[in-house]
Amino acid sequence: MSAPIHIALTFDDNFWAPAYAVMRSICLFTKRRGDLVFHLLHRPLTDEHRADLKAIESEFRARLVWYDLDHSPLFADIAARMPQNKRLSNIVYARLVIDRFVDPSIARILYLDCDLLVRAPIEALYETDLEGHPIAAVRDTLGPFIVGGRDLRNNRDLFDIADPYFNAGVLLIDLDRWRQAKLLDRLEAMFADGTMDRIYYDQDFLNLTFKHDWLHLAPTWNVIDARHAHEGLDLNIMHYTSARKPWQLVSNVAFRRIYRHVMTNELFYRYMRHRLKRRLRRLVGRA
Repeated sequence: MSAPIHIALTFDDNFWAPAYAVMRSICLFTKRRGDLVFHLLHRPLTDEHRADLKAIESEFRARLVWYDLDHSPLFADIAARMPQNKRLSNIVYARLVIDRFVDPSIARILYLDCDLLVRAPIEALYETDLEGHPIAAVRDTLGPFIVGGRDLRNNRDLFDIADPYFNAGVLLIDLDRWRQAKLLDRLEAMFADGTMDRIYYDQDFLNLTFKHDWLHLAPTWNVIDARHAHEGLDLNIMHYTSARKPWQLVSNVAFRRIYRHVMTNELFYRYMRHRLKRRLRRLVGRA
């Protein structure tokens, strides 16, 4: 029997359909479906949306493990105090506490953002030799802009533009080394001295924590800002990091048609209606 492949996703009820699409793309592009264990760190879900996600188990024999973040005083405290990411919400901090939720016997876990499309057997990434590093990640092509701003002058006391900067949307994690890094202690220290108010949320925090101690993965495992032109290349994970998303009605992102069918037509259009209703409610609220 093959060893389990542990994968963690973090999301709220407005991102249930993209989370489903990530899981289904992983299942479709591997022959080890029965080895997949998805650890879902989520905010409260409606019964309908939970049922959509559970369909992964019946279709592929993968296993889902659920963790309701609203039942965690630890996460509630972090989410309430740390700087708010207006676009993504404070769910972004959930990845920092993955080790507090999963079974201590799990040695490694693959964290994935929910705006991804996987097109290759995930075990090829999961079984990567970390070579003693706590994490493996892909260098972010926009790293200098993220830490330095438009003129690359910001935060020079924290970051050196010459240092490689990784995107935290795909992270292969050695959980023992992750715990040894004492992330929450570091987070509290950076919150107290004002650093957290100056940086790009948890991604900058992770880059400061693991500076010079991360394994560089090939870019094919996290293609930043996946555009239509990327379809001509044989790439493994598309990451839709810009405002252009594959679930939008009009978008020029890579593999948008495949993404729709991975999510399934029925859920794709239901998710579009869900997003439209949310936007209309916000507009009415502003009137």
